[in-house]
Amino acid sequence: MTQAADLPAPAARTSPTEPLSGARRLLRAAAVASCVPYLSLKVAWIAGSHVGIPEGSSLLEHRGLMAAANSLTVLMDGAVIVLALLLTRPWGRRVPAWLLGLPMWAATGLLLPIMAGFPAQLAVRALGGDPLSAVRAAAAVELTHNFTLLHDDVMDRDATRRHRPTAWTVFGDADAILAGDTLQALAQRLLAEDPHPGAPAAAARLATCVIELCAGQHADCALESRAPDEVSLAECLAMAEAKTGALLGCACAIGAVYAGAGADTAEALDGFGRQAGLAFQLIDDVIGIWGDPARTGKPARADLAARKKSLPVVAALASGTPEGVELAGLYGRATAEGAQGDLERMARVVERAGGRDWAQLHAADRMSRALGELARAVPDPERAGGLLALAEFVTRRPY
Repeated sequence: MTQAADLPAPAARTSPTEPLSGARRLLRAAAVASCVPYLSLKVAWIAGSHVGIPEGSSLLEHRGLMAAANSLTVLMDGAVIVLALLLTRPWGRRVPAWLLGLPMWAATGLLLPIMAGFPAQLAVRALGGDPLSAVRAAAAVELTHNFTLLHDDVMDRDATRRHRPTAWTVFGDADAILAGDTLQALAQRLLAEDPHPGAPAAAARLATCVIELCAGQHADCALESRAPDEVSLAECLAMAEAKTGALLGCACAIGAVYAGAGADTAEALDGFGRQAGLAFQLIDDVIGIWGDPARTGKPARADLAARKKSLPVVAALASGTPEGVELAGLYGRATAEGAQGDLERMARVVERAGGRDWAQLHAADRMSRALGELARAVPDPERAGGLLALAEFVTRRPY
């Protein structure tokens, strides 16, 4: 399987440096049970294939294909891994990007198929730069994203992700945590070794982003221990922006840096990514309650069973309605194992209290703000086409 540590330097195509056996073992262990098979494909596509983004391509063009392929998730898992292995061969660099992208999108169950690093290349293209110049930076963002997923699964005790067992359930907490640490270190090494003049600024942005991500995760964990009526919408929105919006904003801003754009443009693209990321999280929270397990890969009502203070739930709690009071009572007591009826009741109460409608409307509002920031950075809609397609996908995921 292609290892993230094997990324070739873009300027000098030297043979890959062999990583330490311990690091290789940790990465392989995480890959088997979690998202690293997909990561390997993504990184190989970005940094190994030297294909880049096809001219005139748009995520919208593949939306129908993604929906149709979603039913073939299990078969596509194998296809992704096989393609990742093929990419380790020299001729694998000539495999077209679209051929690699379609099975990856299907295999991940349509959960963030555009990946965390891809917006960096979209931003470079939108600003008139060469997307190939940012391949290592995009891969670094994607490595960082997957490091957070490995750690999140340990902290949240989630048993599945994308229809597969999570790493900690198969290999234990220690290996899952260490694999995540390794991915983060590899991300920083990629930028440290990148000869692009924007690499130091990108490394600083990514490090700052990781600090914000950790602060957001800490806030999320702290909210779980507080009583339902002690949590406000404002702090939940701030937490969601730190956990989800920050990384997408960072990826877009790094694209601006690699395109040689000014600070104002970088900040506008950061704002675009943050607002789009928050819209994504709002829809993701809706999916966490009302999503179809066959599509999400998670048990039905998983967020309610875990008593998560997700945004629809907190909106319902703050609604001032009788249903909000009822929900606070339900959230304040433990649910017996397997009491699916209680979870169904909570889902109905959240919806009657307006939590679902609020989340969907607020996602649309955040996306409107995102598009405003994008227009400030890239006024030409044609040039911004890739990022516009990304924005549309964020709020139109099937569940």
